[in-house]
Amino acid sequence: MTGYKKKAVIFATITAFIWGLSFLSIKVAVAVIPPVSLGFIRFVIASLILALVFIIKRKKPELALKDLPLMAGSGFIGVSLYFMGENNGVLLLSASEASIIVGSIPVLAIIAERIFAKSSISRAQYAGAVLSVLGVSLLVIESLRLSPSPKGYFYMAVAAISWVAYAFMTKPLTAKYKAMDITFWHSLFGAMGFLPFIFGEKLKLAGIDLVVILNVLYLGVFCSALGYLFYITSVEALGPGVSSVFINLIPVVSVIASMLVLDEKLSSIQLFGGAGAIVGVYITSLTGSTYIKQNK
Repeated sequence: MTGYKKKAVIFATITAFIWGLSFLSIKVAVAVIPPVSLGFIRFVIASLILALVFIIKRKKPELALKDLPLMAGSGFIGVSLYFMGENNGVLLLSASEASIIVGSIPVLAIIAERIFAKSSISRAQYAGAVLSVLGVSLLVIESLRLSPSPKGYFYMAVAAISWVAYAFMTKPLTAKYKAMDITFWHSLFGAMGFLPFIFGEKLKLAGIDLVVILNVLYLGVFCSALGYLFYITSVEALGPGVSSVFINLIPVVSVIASMLVLDEKLSSIQLFGGAGAIVGVYITSLTGSTYIKQNK
């Protein structure tokens, strides 16, 4: 593995921890700031920070007119659509439950590779995918029994599918543009994508305190600006398949942090289902992705 790819692995790992903790911040902020408004605010913050970096470097973010549709489309899908799903999902579910659903993304990525990249799927991958699906199903069934919220899982499914599409749409852009350029445009187009859906939401101004503000800043600065920059760097070096493997860490970080910080509790059946989903994803991701084969 080259030094560049080792650096990308480090970035992907850091991103997984940053995004794992993001579910806690979303849970705190979305109780006061509506889901779409929260997404808009965090990516306005990210856009301003990245714009300031370009100003300091005395450079302009590059974007050819012919690539505008793909850049804008991937920004809308990977930012606007994804966070309309995730923020609404976290509002209705616990941070732990939502993060475990997001943890299923690598299985979807492997399936997408099979369909669109014509990659082969081994028996181990099939077994891992089945285990992951069974684990998620057990988690969802038990969660609905304890606290019915089917809409929450629908929103998280939208988020997961959006992220897989985003990873594959972003890959060709990484061959033409630097990660900083892509991150800026995705943040900008993503922020713009929230605007048509933001009307009608009402902020609970009385509930906005220092804790909420700090969590929103964490989402904007670390999870959006730095997180997307690190992730795009890893996609550029490792491909969407391998980069998605690191998403396995997100539910682990989120579940542990949610129990310690938010005092969330999962039943033994939910924990069993979540563990099955994570193990299944791990098996599926590490036993045959075409991107993994190409980059070993």
